[in-house]
Amino acid sequence: MNILKEWRNSGQPLLPVHIDGQKEHNGYNIYPVHELGNGKIHEGYTSLANWMATQNLVLIDGYTGVFWNIVYDALDKEFRRLHVKVKWHFTENLFKDPEVIDALVIPFIGKDGDVWGTKSTLSLADFFDADKLVAVEPDASFDLNIVLGTGAALTRLQGPVVFLEIAKNELQYRMRAGEAVNLGSKAITAQAEMYKRFYFVDWVVLNEYKRTLMNRIRILGDAQWYDTLTWITSADLQEGIAQLCNAVFRVRPWFEPGAWGGQWMKEHIEGLNKEEVNYAWSFEMIVPENGVLFGSSGNILELPFEWMMFYQYKAILGKHADIFKYEFPIRFDFLDTFDGGNLSIQCHPSLNYIREYFGETFTQDETYYILDCKEDAVVYLGFQEGINAATFRKELEFSRDNNQPLDIEQYVQKHKANKHDLFLIPNSTVHSAGANNMVLEISATPYIFTFKMYDWLRRGLDDKPRAINIPHAFNNLNFSRQGSVVNKQLLSVPKIIEKSADWQVVHLPTHADHFYDVHRLEFDTEIVVQTYDCCLVMMLVEGSAITVIAANGESTVYQYAETFVIPAATKMCLISNLGKRKAKVIKAFLKEDHYIFNSITSI
Repeated sequence: MNILKEWRNSGQPLLPVHIDGQKEHNGYNIYPVHELGNGKIHEGYTSLANWMATQNLVLIDGYTGVFWNIVYDALDKEFRRLHVKVKWHFTENLFKDPEVIDALVIPFIGKDGDVWGTKSTLSLADFFDADKLVAVEPDASFDLNIVLGTGAALTRLQGPVVFLEIAKNELQYRMRAGEAVNLGSKAITAQAEMYKRFYFVDWVVLNEYKRTLMNRIRILGDAQWYDTLTWITSADLQEGIAQLCNAVFRVRPWFEPGAWGGQWMKEHIEGLNKEEVNYAWSFEMIVPENGVLFGSSGNILELPFEWMMFYQYKAILGKHADIFKYEFPIRFDFLDTFDGGNLSIQCHPSLNYIREYFGETFTQDETYYILDCKEDAVVYLGFQEGINAATFRKELEFSRDNNQPLDIEQYVQKHKANKHDLFLIPNSTVHSAGANNMVLEISATPYIFTFKMYDWLRRGLDDKPRAINIPHAFNNLNFSRQGSVVNKQLLSVPKIIEKSADWQVVHLPTHADHFYDVHRLEFDTEIVVQTYDCCLVMMLVEGSAITVIAANGESTVYQYAETFVIPAATKMCLISNLGKRKAKVIKAFLKEDHYIFNSITSI
């Protein structure tokens, strides 16, 4: 592929190759680095080539979106410098024809224009010509044989595997620039279609492939930069991940503008591009698209979060590990509508619906925690008493077809939003966040299954109409959530469940359909947190900063609005308030038992 000068399309800065992980931050840190000790992470193709030159056969495998021609050019130059004679084998020549692969994936992505597909059941081997794979043979007349490209380890050759990764946000930036294509494809298509294929096919196939490959991998590399990479041995990485899973960690967040996006994050988070039109989302912890940053000797390496789960899912999830396996179940993200607009009037699929139509394991049960808001902020939630479903649908369709405004408050309730309120949004519930909110969305992990019914007649940032999904919505809407039922079931009422001289634990009860629960820890000086063999996802929602000291002595400072995880294996932490006013920390965790758990383990 011809790599253009503009090889990524994003207003966000590229991750620096070098960061001082020991540097203290006075506010939210967009690059949370986990230090591994000196000499663990190496930078550049020179160091990688020096290691590879000690071998006689290496399989350089990796994710779709890696610039394999850049990797080849850089390594070939280094081997010439070392006078190492290399026989190269390229996996791009081993794939089935793109037309054959397109036919393979159609059942999982549907036709153009379909917003969603269904999770693929393909394996990576299905994308390759089996005869071509077995025909790859080493040439003993060369000093070194290298198989290069996605699927290298599918050949019959046995040798150490170097696996090159790329962060999911950077993969999307390359896709938007026309510099990354789907697995086994050579076509640049509409961005929505390419993302759909990434989500439902490529990521599913490649994540399962690398999980089965992980015991063969000797080196993992981060190839998100154009002209360099960083790398680590698998042994050092596993040691580092094991350490983290007995302490506390934070994933790297990333940020996106949107049609309704606001200005809160731009004003409160240092390091963001202030020229961006707005910020709608922060991927605080949407782990299918987050990475974890590791640091050593000033070098930075980012690996997708799934490696944490592949190596240490039992330490992370504890008593729930056998239920969720490698799927991290909880999501934290920001929805910023400060000086922005309302989200669409929307709902999410029922459990059976998301399984049948989209292939997910569990569904998008959400909550809105109001981190901050203006006086006029509202949340739309639940139906008005006595709503007529047929009339509502008719009005929605008329609005969509004629581009006419709809008085949505005739049908959907509007609730005043206050700081620290928790609104409950179990699947099938009509809802929206109004303008001038800064929402911490606490949810089960699925995140793209939003059925929009009314979007205030606005267009996207690309000036194209945003998809309206009325049929999907009406296949899922729960019309019993109306009138007084909304106040009783969907507005969480705080209750103090533990209290001492200068701290208290407040329970913010979730809905019966939520498989997670929420507590808020409020303290002046310090508080002890036990995991009880359960993973805790946490955020400082009031106060300036806290120190979290794990039972193993590891100490980490977290700032206001930063998300962090206490793995089940950590067992206990002491959280100390570094600010002058009371600290408030949200804690989300899986319930002891839930009706969904048995159905997940049976899938």
